[in-house]
Amino acid sequence: MKQTRGHLVPYLISAAVLAFAALFLLSPDRAFSENENRYLQQVPAFSLKSLKDGSFTDRLVAYAADQFPLRDSFMTVKTEAELLTGRREVNGIFVTEDGSLIEEYRRPQNTERVIRQFGKFITKTRELLAEENRALSISVMLVPTAEEILAEKLPQNAPGASQTETIRQIREGLEKTADDAGIPRPFFVPAEQALREAAGEPGRQLYYRTDHHWTTEGAYFGYRAFCETAGLTPALEETFTRERVTEEFRGTVWSKLNDSRFPGEAMELWQPETPMPLQVRYTDTGEERDTLYNLDYLKEKDKYSLFLDNLHSLIEITSPEAETERCLMILKDSYANCMVPFLTRHFKKICVFDTRSYKKGPSAFVKDHPEITDVLILYNMNTLDGDTGIGGIY
Repeated sequence: MKQTRGHLVPYLISAAVLAFAALFLLSPDRAFSENENRYLQQVPAFSLKSLKDGSFTDRLVAYAADQFPLRDSFMTVKTEAELLTGRREVNGIFVTEDGSLIEEYRRPQNTERVIRQFGKFITKTRELLAEENRALSISVMLVPTAEEILAEKLPQNAPGASQTETIRQIREGLEKTADDAGIPRPFFVPAEQALREAAGEPGRQLYYRTDHHWTTEGAYFGYRAFCETAGLTPALEETFTRERVTEEFRGTVWSKLNDSRFPGEAMELWQPETPMPLQVRYTDTGEERDTLYNLDYLKEKDKYSLFLDNLHSLIEITSPEAETERCLMILKDSYANCMVPFLTRHFKKICVFDTRSYKKGPSAFVKDHPEITDVLILYNMNTLDGDTGIGGIY
């Protein structure tokens, strides 16, 4: 009997492999993962060039991983198994003692590209406006993530590169670019310093436990640092009412583990004591609203998209009762989305760009819109290195 069972094992394994292969081939490819909030790799196009440089093989492996049958269930099993062994780093996510999930910051590969693209925009914009004898204030805010600001929560000897060092390199690179071109240097917003100081205060939650974004509270301290750089007086924290709109938020970091043992968390909107009228226009759809929030996203997995209605190439926000006549242009990633509401009290108009989908150069937009007085470039450090929108900043 034992021998018979032993003979069956290879057949059972072969049958399981064939079953998964059949399931893989017969299952339709998914274009988007709602759980992971990202587009999935599709069948890569073959060419001799892509085969030679290795990109075809890389995309093929990514395709197999993304379209693997029962992917989410297997992620859960894998996470549970690794945590049971005592591991505190799973799939590039650190699991802290207080249940926070912090994404690892990997050593960047494209810092010079970032300096080059930001520098190209700064130089070109300054030169265009010099012809018109027109002034423009340009600020850069590079926001460190939870791994840098909350480093004391990480497991002992946790790997990770220094975001502080990368910020320093980018700052020095942009200052040199400006000096070489004989134009004013951009202002650097001390977001890191503001967040470190806030993190030292008891009870602060500056980053989500299940997502890579900063919270609205974290964005408030970024807003305050920007105001100090831009010569504005920030609104006091006590003048806002915190509105908790959900307690079931699970973000993109949670999705990489897909483990229900980590509960959902709260999301807050900070409402000013005296609301201001707004005119919000999404130029890609032509839609106009009077709010910066789309609460319909609270019914979906991607709840963070309630800020600024997810992704739009250009959003024009008019605040008729703003305290200044200044106009702000923002080049950004999604970290800016929950900070924009704080800025509407200070700027008559705010133009918010997502250069991943905006097809024209932002410097040309500045030249064509003489009302723009300020520019803010805002990116978080964890996605800066690979953000596809960087190439659209010129």
